[in-house]
Amino acid sequence: MHIMIVDDERIIRESFFHWFQKSGHRVATAASGDEALAKLGETPFDLLFVDIKMPSMDGIELLAAVKETYPETMVIIITAYGSIESAVQAMKIGATDYLLKPFKPDQLSLLMEKVIQQQKRQSEFDYLKGRLEKITRFDNIIGQSAAMTAIFDMITEVAGTDASVLLAGETGTGKELIAKAIHAKSPRANLPYIAINCGAIPDTLLESELFGHQKGAFTGAMQTCKGFFEVVNGGTLFLDEVGEISPKMQVDLLRVLEEKKIIRVGSRQPVAVDFRLITATSRDLEAQISAGDFREDFYYRINVIQIEIPALRQRREDIKLLAEHFLKKFCDETTKRVDRISPQTLKLLEAYDWPGNVRELENAIERAVVLSKSRILNESDFAFLRPPPAASLPGPSLREMEKYHICTILDRHGWNVTQAAKALEINRVTLHKKIRRYQLKPDGAAKR
Repeated sequence: MHIMIVDDERIIRESFFHWFQKSGHRVATAASGDEALAKLGETPFDLLFVDIKMPSMDGIELLAAVKETYPETMVIIITAYGSIESAVQAMKIGATDYLLKPFKPDQLSLLMEKVIQQQKRQSEFDYLKGRLEKITRFDNIIGQSAAMTAIFDMITEVAGTDASVLLAGETGTGKELIAKAIHAKSPRANLPYIAINCGAIPDTLLESELFGHQKGAFTGAMQTCKGFFEVVNGGTLFLDEVGEISPKMQVDLLRVLEEKKIIRVGSRQPVAVDFRLITATSRDLEAQISAGDFREDFYYRINVIQIEIPALRQRREDIKLLAEHFLKKFCDETTKRVDRISPQTLKLLEAYDWPGNVRELENAIERAVVLSKSRILNESDFAFLRPPPAASLPGPSLREMEKYHICTILDRHGWNVTQAAKALEINRVTLHKKIRRYQLKPDGAAKR
């Protein structure tokens, strides 16, 4: 455990220092609150022992500052019998415990055992939480096509390693879902997962977001702030649209990947970082390398394992599954009662090329559910899509055209023959004859 002793009395600092050092802990000391905050800005600490009475900044003020900026750091207040009320106040602010002066070594031993057990319980909780997330790791990735089955196998293979993964594919194909699945199935699953869209953050701001900054490093830097490399702390960092970052930032990231150390903006002190990197792009990075817009050495560093995410038009057999999944999702969210998607409409969806991929399909189903006035989604509910390719339409014979049209109208009206006959402008008897002639069924599948 990394411990800091904060006390204005030198003899207290030295006695704590030697006691903890003999117990095998890493120990540092500070004579004031300001010195303690400066050291916290350079190096993370697990536990602080803070004297409640100090000049300039007292223990309560230091505790509040630590909890605001470094909430994961535990703080134990050192106080005398006459300051019990202050110790209680400290507990309300977030102190882990308090230690009364004078104290005996065995009291300190018991307190440290309590702190270590608390830290262990938190680690066990985080681990169990991670295990629960692993159980549901593929719940949001829908697909049974050969292409998606191969991706599921690849996720399982690469998740157990720390190799950098590059996810390539068109916009809207679900690259972040794949990144989350890799993290959830990895040994890092109980640790943080952080996603950053590199294309949405200006390059100057991206540097501060990733590396953090020291207090006063630039205008508006009112306090030391950790960057995402430190915050992720043993987990997974996902950089989406990595092809958008500048060559200068590529150099900085390459150094971090090679050295596993970062330097905050405005600092000279390197800080060790531990993370697994997953990147994604919808661009042709090799073409960018040829054009001089992307560094080749950085490309090979992030592209240890590449997973190609297929476009939705390349796995049309998954469209029905996805459409029905989104139908249930948006019916639950909107409380609309839409029972199903008609067979002819599913054919329309399967024939459409979906240039926006899964994201566009999700948007289309949501729009259809919200605006639908029927309990069945029909072709008219997707009139905003471009017409399907001619090959997906029925054959040129009049019989095929009539059968297709009657089936569509019946589906549209939930197989209410009276309403369908009215829409077709024929009587019910004629419609029943045509249903028998074409051997139409409520599932929309006519016998051949």
